[in-house]
Amino acid sequence: MGESDGQGHRHTGGCDDGGCARLEAEGDVALTRLILDGGGDLDLGHAASHVAGAVGSDPGLPEAYEALAALVARAGGPQAALELFPEEQRYAGTLACRAALLAAVGRESEAVALLGAVIGAAPTLPWARVAWMARPDLADVLDPGAVGSTLAHVTQAIGDPADAGVRAALEPYYALVRAVVARHPEQPRLVAMASSLARRMDDLDTAIAWAGTVKDFRSPPSGDALGVVMLGSALRRAGRVEETFELWSATVRDDASQTYLAVDLAETLAAHGRPQEGVAILERVLASEPDHEKAAPAIHALRYQITPDTAHLLALHEHFQQHPDHDYAAYLLRSRCGGRPWLGRIDGGTEAVTNAMRQLTADHGPVYEHEVRMSLSGLEPPSSILAARLAAPRLRIDVAQVGTPDPREAVREVGVRVWRYEGTAPLPAVPEPSERALAAARELAWPNWACPPALYEHAAPLGELSLSDLLGLLVHPPAPADATWPDGFAQKAPDVWLRTVQTVACVGIAHHRPEQPWAGSERRGVLLDLLDGLEDWVCEAAGMALVAVGWTFPEPRGEIAARLLGRLNHAMQAAQTRPVTILASLCRLVLACGWLEPEVGASVRELLAAAVRQDEADEPGETDETDGADGASAKTGQAGA
Repeated sequence: MGESDGQGHRHTGGCDDGGCARLEAEGDVALTRLILDGGGDLDLGHAASHVAGAVGSDPGLPEAYEALAALVARAGGPQAALELFPEEQRYAGTLACRAALLAAVGRESEAVALLGAVIGAAPTLPWARVAWMARPDLADVLDPGAVGSTLAHVTQAIGDPADAGVRAALEPYYALVRAVVARHPEQPRLVAMASSLARRMDDLDTAIAWAGTVKDFRSPPSGDALGVVMLGSALRRAGRVEETFELWSATVRDDASQTYLAVDLAETLAAHGRPQEGVAILERVLASEPDHEKAAPAIHALRYQITPDTAHLLALHEHFQQHPDHDYAAYLLRSRCGGRPWLGRIDGGTEAVTNAMRQLTADHGPVYEHEVRMSLSGLEPPSSILAARLAAPRLRIDVAQVGTPDPREAVREVGVRVWRYEGTAPLPAVPEPSERALAAARELAWPNWACPPALYEHAAPLGELSLSDLLGLLVHPPAPADATWPDGFAQKAPDVWLRTVQTVACVGIAHHRPEQPWAGSERRGVLLDLLDGLEDWVCEAAGMALVAVGWTFPEPRGEIAARLLGRLNHAMQAAQTRPVTILASLCRLVLACGWLEPEVGASVRELLAAAVRQDEADEPGETDETDGADGASAKTGQAGA
């Protein structure tokens, strides 16, 4: 439902502050009264727009419906007033008013159907708490088929179970549905869909009872076992999972056409720790329907649950490429990649200076004016120092030792460097980016993505920038204070902000001069130089760009995996003699390559587990040293402890 009322006015339909919504509604009511009391030629359309605005902003405001009643009286009755609230205007307030008028002219079934659509668009608002919905005879005059059809608008819009606030807002609607079911228990689709609503309203006994009466109902035209689905879902929500398994297994066994129910059964088994059984069920479905829109992608997701090999997620992505109309494949890919480092989000920094600055900003916020001093027992990546200085520009760091092999040296001779050192102090080695580049980075820097190809596509606009701009963003990021992230999170976590900017900039480099074939391209050479440069977060960002390229284009996958493994090998060797804070992240980057040989992936997973255990064992001690001006203290780990 849109926000425009179609007559030049715009309404929020509520806002974050309930008082704000009430004020908007009261304002619209006052304007309606001014128009209706003005005498002379009435602009009823203008008045109707304000009535719709009042109802849309606060459906629970009695004065809004009093204004509607006054408008109806001036228009000559509800039938004439209907023309003032046309159905083609998709603003929820307009449609709620139209529903009330439909009920007033004896078209109650249409009214309930329309209000159901409005509820589905904004289920947290009390649309159903209106006088006409409370009519004692309403259930008697409704078409049960129309009620059953409109239930889907509501059930698909709310959780399972719905939040307490949503349940409270829906209670009058649910009371009407109960009354209609009581009068028409012979309507199987109505009862089945009502069971779905009862389940979401957390009325599980009723949901089970209703679904049980229509257990054998098949929903045309496909013959889907709607009654069995609803009964099993209600039993599952009630904790009677074994009964769900028995019911659905028997149905699938007796009716091979119930392939969608078979997918539900397989995924429910997997959700309760039995994914191997789920895979076996999906294999039987795919034996007869190899391109089944749900079973084909679901089997990859279940196999990933059994063995966390990214090859299964890559196969899921490739299925979606071959079947772009299979929305379920896209959903599964997002849900499996989401929240996983480098598959659906940036990885986090583990440096002592990062942890210290996080604590400092949590306690005091950014420390722009005062000097902060930290002591580190070993050199840490230059980007971690830069991230800390985004919150504390006057940060001074004392490093006890560099460590061997020297982390300031690239692992091979490279042509592109973004950092240089003066002693143990890191300095940018490239010029600052243009304001255009900074603006683009602010717009596109986001720490989460649906899957690696989605990140590749998201960063495409950065490919229009110069290479100098893209490299400049790696060491001269936009200020966290200018980020568009909510709640000032970039300032609270400048390390996350910097890592995000670096990642999106490197993926932008992957789009540089796309007319060049990858094998000899400048973009490939630059990313490989950044990957093999001195030990830094930039190595990780470049690695993620290469991973995104590999997911998107099959041809370079072999080289990308080999180069990432090579960089990991250098880090692993260095970790024998000093801490390597990016080691675990490099492992995750390699594992994000869904084309690894299985034995290679198993070895890297073992290395990752060891690196994580080491990070957990190296809970650092603390030092703190500041100028004392504001009481802030920097608590830092001893990087070599």
